[in-house]
Order: sequence, then structure tokens, then C-alpha cells
Amino acid sequence: MSGIRPGPRNSLTDVGGLLVGNAEDKAALSGTTVVLCDGIRAVAAADVRGGGPGTRETDALAPARLVDGVDALVLSGGSAYGLDAAGSVAAWLGARRRGFDTGDTHVPIVPAAILYDLANGGDKNWGEEPPYRALGRAAVEAASADFALGRAGAGYGARAGSLAGGLGTASAVDPTTGATVAALAAVNCFGEVVFPDGRFFAAPFEQQDEFGGLGASGGPADPEPAFPKLAGKGRGGGRGAAPAHQNTTIAVVATDAILGHTNVQRMTVMAQAGLGRAVRPVYTPFDGDTVFGLATGTGPAVDLIGLARIGAIAADCLARAVARGVYRAAAHPGGAPGWRDRFGPNLMAGS
Repeated sequence: MSGIRPGPRNSLTDVGGLLVGNAEDKAALSGTTVVLCDGIRAVAAADVRGGGPGTRETDALAPARLVDGVDALVLSGGSAYGLDAAGSVAAWLGARRRGFDTGDTHVPIVPAAILYDLANGGDKNWGEEPPYRALGRAAVEAASADFALGRAGAGYGARAGSLAGGLGTASAVDPTTGATVAALAAVNCFGEVVFPDGRFFAAPFEQQDEFGGLGASGGPADPEPAFPKLAGKGRGGGRGAAPAHQNTTIAVVATDAILGHTNVQRMTVMAQAGLGRAVRPVYTPFDGDTVFGLATGTGPAVDLIGLARIGAIAADCLARAVARGVYRAAAHPGGAPGWRDRFGPNLMAGS
């Protein structure tokens, strides 16, 4: 689409009413990211495509449900333990009288999704006190317009195929509707995000050299080189192999356009195409790929043609966010190499 450009921060926080906070436990090699609806309740939806999801309150966001908005979203490492982060975020919001007004009290609506990072070498011997409630509180208290990418928040201990994964974001302003659209992704996928030569699958959608400006690969479009080896006995594993059953990309797409719940759901479904553009293979039995959609209503009203544009742009933003998260991620000790470690010196020198 011609005329599309990133917002001022190239970030989810370019969408009015949204802030993002990160928190990490460096010993555990894990972390949490909170998307905070700042003074608003955003219309929300969820779309789950992966074979092994871990979520909280996604059923409440289904069509024809009572819930008409959320107060925050949580993306977290820690597998099922990471869902605890949403409880502390809800408590923090409730103490400030934020949430669904029941008459007697306020019940914050805080859906969440998690990724698996328990086998990344960090110290997970936490006994009966996993760190995620503390991480959720720290992340929501840190929420701001600016936040770290790469090894940060929910992407702190992540892995993307044979590379270090991470947290990425991207935005776009649509000159036709006037809407801002953005995405945030914690990338921990089973599949790869680059061709064998290190160029990103998402290269056709890159804006302003945001992940190196390297362009598309000149290599063959053969799916086999992109399919990672499985770690483990009898699965073709070995050094650098991708661990199966230990994956998931979790993401948020958002717009400031005024959209009802049904249309937010449609935007979210369309945005899932962004994962297919950035990750190969995607939606595997080993991933719990989940995308949340938000509409803050702080921008323009749009018709159905405008909705279709927003959904298409959201997919592009999500593909870009995946690539940015991996591009910005550094390796953690003993873990998969960062993109720069493996490809950076050669590719960037020739760009």
C-alpha cells in the first residue's frame, strides 16, 4: 500500500491510549511484558492458531460475550507459571479502581498469553514462589511510551528457530483512513524467521531499514532449508537444533480506529497472516501462537473498506515486529546465537 509510513516511535505505543512495560528475572532468563490501556478500556479480541496455547480470559473475548473491553494485556515467559503475572496486574489495576464496574467493586479484565522458555538454561528452581507475580507488577509499574526491544520483557529468554528470539514492535500510519496501526510480538517460534543466508522472510515489508535494510534473499524458495532440525533423540537433533514442544509466538495488534468487537476480531484474524509472512513453518503442533487485537477508539471512524485496510496493515506490522524482535535480540549465555552473532558481520558489511 503506497504512502504507508511508520509512526513516530515505530512502536505499539504510537496507538493512542497504549503504554508498554517490561520486567525480567535475569537469573531465571525469563520476563513479562504488559500492554496497559492508559485511561481507557480498549475493545479487544483474540485469535489462537497454534497447537499448544497457554492463555487466560481469551474465552471472555469471544463474540457475543459480556466483556466489551480490557484494561491490560499480559505477554509472559514461564509457560503456565507465567499466567500468574496477569493476576498481579489485575490486582494493581483493581487497587486503582480500574476495570469492569460491578457496582460494588471493579474487576479488571487482563487477558494473557504465555510462551515456553523453561528449558533455556536459566534458574527455574523457584519452589512455591515463581517470579511472575512480581514480574507482572514490575512491568505494569514500568509501563511507558518507550520500552526496550530484543532481549526484553516476554522475549528475554526466547528462541526463534535456531536464533535467539526477542521482543519486537512496529507501527504504520494509513494515509487513506488516518488510522494508526501497530504490532508487538514476543518471538519464541519453532520455525525459522530467516533464509539460510540470514535475510528475513519479512524483508518485503520492511520500513526504513528497521531490521538492517538487507533486502530479500536471492536464495531458492525451497521450504526445506527453513525447516529447523528437531532436538532430541531420533529427531535429527544436534548442536543448534530447535527444541520441540518449547515454543510459541505471542503478539498484540492494535489500532486507534473506532471499531466494534466484531470488527476488532476481523482485524485480529487478518493480522495473523503476518506470522505466516515472517515465520516458517508457523502454527505448528509445538507452538501456541496467539494474537490479541485492540482498538482504542482514540482515532478515526472507518467503514468496512477501511477495516480491510487496517487488517492488511496490521498483518504487515506483525511481520515487521517479528523480524525486529529477532534482529535486536542478543544471545544469552549458553543459548542460541543472536542474529548479529551469526549473520551480522557479513550481511551488514555488504548492505
